[in-house]
Amino acid sequence: MKEKLIAIIKITRPVNFLITFASVIVSAIICAPENLLILKVFLATLSAGLAASAGNIINDIFDIEIDRINQPQRPLPSGTLTIKEAYSFYFVCLILSVILSVFVSYFALIIVVVSNLILIVYSKYLKRIPLVGNITVAFLTGLVFIFGGVVVENPSAAIIPASFALMINLIRELVKDMQDVEGDKGAGIITFPIKFGFLRTKYLMLIPSVILIIMTTIPFIYEIYKIEYFVVVMVIVNPLLIFTIKKLFDDDSLKNLIKISNLLKLNMIFGLIAIFLGK
Repeated sequence: MKEKLIAIIKITRPVNFLITFASVIVSAIICAPENLLILKVFLATLSAGLAASAGNIINDIFDIEIDRINQPQRPLPSGTLTIKEAYSFYFVCLILSVILSVFVSYFALIIVVVSNLILIVYSKYLKRIPLVGNITVAFLTGLVFIFGGVVVENPSAAIIPASFALMINLIRELVKDMQDVEGDKGAGIITFPIKFGFLRTKYLMLIPSVILIIMTTIPFIYEIYKIEYFVVVMVIVNPLLIFTIKKLFDDDSLKNLIKISNLLKLNMIFGLIAIFLGK
């Protein structure tokens, strides 16, 4: 029973759940024109987190053969969870995410339903199309911030953090494609690194990286966020992004790619802290 419980937690990607949870909270705080409705925001964070978990589960179900090569220790390829059990937990997360969004707002419900549908289409089809799958995941990550803005009825204030999230996740998605080359090849999936090679993928990643670095200066220049934001961005976020890109060009071994992917995820957290402090 303990093994099953651990497997269920693993398949939901608890770190991703917490990042989604925190992203909605931060977005709601920075977008709120007045005091927050705590219960409404809490229900929204749970709804978004459960939708993200459902997306991770359905992705693992469709990717079971790929994961037998890339990540055989994961719950499904290792046999710790059966596909039937995974489907059951997927529907629990999916239904709860929709039900909770009903208590937030009509627009929140639409976003959650559409996001869940996109995640199914992504897992089944879009991730197999070079760049389209990467852009889809990056878009959904940015949409989390828009969702937080919708919760407090001020989505326009979420455009900046949503844009940042989209860019850094596009970079990370390409890194993850580089990690998964062997498994994707075995499953007949043609990702950008498989079709165009690692070097071109690295150069492609320079584009969103440079755009992101330039974009991070804009909120401070136009006095949208305070000096605390600028300090964290210039001392931690941008240097860490430059460091990860440099490491990527230095070494494209699987071990290094995993490190880079984790560093980019850590950088997302620092970005959230910067925005939170700057507001």
